[in-house]
Amino acid sequence: MDYNVIIIRFGELSTKGKNKKDFITRLARSIRHHLVEYKDELEIDVRHDHIYINLKEKNMDLVEILKNIQGMYSFSLALKVDADIDNILNTCLEQIQLEEGKTFKVHARRIDKSYPYISDDINRMVASKLLKNTSLKVDVHNPDILLSIEIRDDGAYIFTQTIKGIGGYPEGSIGRCLMMLSGGIDSPVASYLLIKRGVELSFIHFASPPYTNSGVINKLEDILNILSDYQAKINLYIIPFTKIQEKIYDVSYPGYQVTIMRRMMYRIASEFAKRKHIYSLANGESIGQVASQTLESMYVINKVTNFPIIRPLATYDKVEVIKIAKEINTYDISIRPFEDCCTIFPVLNPKTAPKESECLAIEELADFDSLIEEALSSYEHRIIKK
Repeated sequence: MDYNVIIIRFGELSTKGKNKKDFITRLARSIRHHLVEYKDELEIDVRHDHIYINLKEKNMDLVEILKNIQGMYSFSLALKVDADIDNILNTCLEQIQLEEGKTFKVHARRIDKSYPYISDDINRMVASKLLKNTSLKVDVHNPDILLSIEIRDDGAYIFTQTIKGIGGYPEGSIGRCLMMLSGGIDSPVASYLLIKRGVELSFIHFASPPYTNSGVINKLEDILNILSDYQAKINLYIIPFTKIQEKIYDVSYPGYQVTIMRRMMYRIASEFAKRKHIYSLANGESIGQVASQTLESMYVINKVTNFPIIRPLATYDKVEVIKIAKEINTYDISIRPFEDCCTIFPVLNPKTAPKESECLAIEELADFDSLIEEALSSYEHRIIKK
């Protein structure tokens, strides 16, 4: 079917009260950013109930871009025509002949209540026109073609398809968060889920060269390039963690190495986020998946920070996470065989119920404060954007 306008629906945004206008404005800004290379070929019309992208040329292929813009519940490729009833009838006949199928249903909505024909009248007139001039049959329950007509004060919008959007809230509309990014499967999926909810993410990664190599960083950049389809600009901060990790494995009691390592990561991430004026942290943890993700471990590890810790995958199992990773095309990158700092030193019998008193005793055995400050002052900053 031909189209010269794209109708964008808000979904969840429509439930907002006084803030609705702000969310819609952010969504329109995001759409303009993602379509900046087409700015001379289209016009964006923002209204209280929809956003319309008016195309200067018919059938511009923008579907794959629009599908990745959060805050959009769905969109339709529509043909906008003059609302004269004869013109609508003739246009519907022309357009349905471009569709494949044997059955149809007409669904008209008269949003402009001053229009002289009610929705049922339009349904009957269009269906009659199609039945007389094509071999199509009516099927009101499971039609091959659903022909939708919306009568508005500026014309009639005709379309046959509604495409699901990513949903959620517009880019960056909820606030900022620092994501602790590893080289595994989980944290990219958690990142996607947060970005989808309108959270603007910056990323922190703990690197331990020479135990880890540059392949991990390349892997992270490839993952973030995919996530930049959803968030236009991404900051990646790489923290040198080698000295801290070596010291942990020198002084730690058996089984406590992972717990202490995670506590140090949270201390660094919290202070780093504060310096960047970000006041929440996030990660890819799932309850009970590994020793450091039991509730007892999370409690002891979290004691080093008063920052809110967001765990989008807390109740997901690994099968569910892998499914999403494959859907967003991060899975094949995440399974590349480059180890991050969490996996380079194996720990026998890691504690699943560590005690805070033991952690504090271990942390008194070395000057971790100085090592943390050294790491915070030696980070590397990379920017990833489309």
